[in-house]
Amino acid sequence: MKAPLLQVENLKKYFEVPGGYLHAVDDVSFSIDSGETLGVVGESGCGKSTLGRVVLHLLDSTDGKIIFEGEDVTRVNAEKLKELRSRMQIIFQDPFSSLNPRMTVYQMISEALLISGKVPRGEIKNRVLDLMDIVGLARRFVNTYPHELDGGRRQRIGIARALSIRPDFIVCDEPVSALDVSIQAQILNLLIDIQTDTGIAYIFITHDLSVVKHISNNIIVMYLGQVVEQVASEELFTNPIHPYTKALLGAVPIPVVNYNKERILLKGELSSPVNPKPGCRFAPRCDEAQEKCFSDEPEFREILPGHIVKCHFAKP
Repeated sequence: MKAPLLQVENLKKYFEVPGGYLHAVDDVSFSIDSGETLGVVGESGCGKSTLGRVVLHLLDSTDGKIIFEGEDVTRVNAEKLKELRSRMQIIFQDPFSSLNPRMTVYQMISEALLISGKVPRGEIKNRVLDLMDIVGLARRFVNTYPHELDGGRRQRIGIARALSIRPDFIVCDEPVSALDVSIQAQILNLLIDIQTDTGIAYIFITHDLSVVKHISNNIIVMYLGQVVEQVASEELFTNPIHPYTKALLGAVPIPVVNYNKERILLKGELSSPVNPKPGCRFAPRCDEAQEKCFSDEPEFREILPGHIVKCHFAKP
């Protein structure tokens, strides 16, 4: 059986803070095959972006394993890291702050090509223009600066830059959250088309469930650094099991007049991610919590085939 393109096992990232350690990513595991998209959803501050950055080695992991094409790359030297950089890329959330305001479109897209040395210098210009065509950015903008473009065009630069050295895997860190709805659809469809043509794999990080449904094969739901539910995309939306997932789905607006949708209003205090107490981290906000939830941490259980939930009392 062929190994997954990317496999993450019990990954942890703790930050030292006054009074202890902040558990930003805590015991997260998943795998992605080529041509697939893993959606990562949850509230702001749940560790989604930190997870993506640890996988890419933009942040060092505290514990756990990162396995890329069957090779353990959790701890690598500078030479191996440079090789990984050419195969694993990122599209940042803010298309303005992630671009250098002193560089033109041409300079930003060509930068990675120059550093990698994979493309002869005489061919770089044609490669840049081809990338602009692929992402739908008109060639007349080749000598334009970021502040002269709108958000959609700036994000297309970020996508072209990530694609420039033909990676196998890209972390999309909320790539459409700063864009208008009409532009969001264009960027999402562009990412899907690129994946269809190249077989690239994505981790798609977002807090927008309607967006992640459109693009993902599988989804993990995160809460305070931990995965609480992991399942295929369609199954998540038709049969959510974890109370937190149900609350997230209940908050998604329905564009139907006078439609009375059942919503779960979360109450109670957020648990602290600094030196978290024993038990379920969602228990203080969960209407279904029982005494056991505050003392014992739940284990992952396969409630249905391929549907994994971290909850003591979850039922199909």
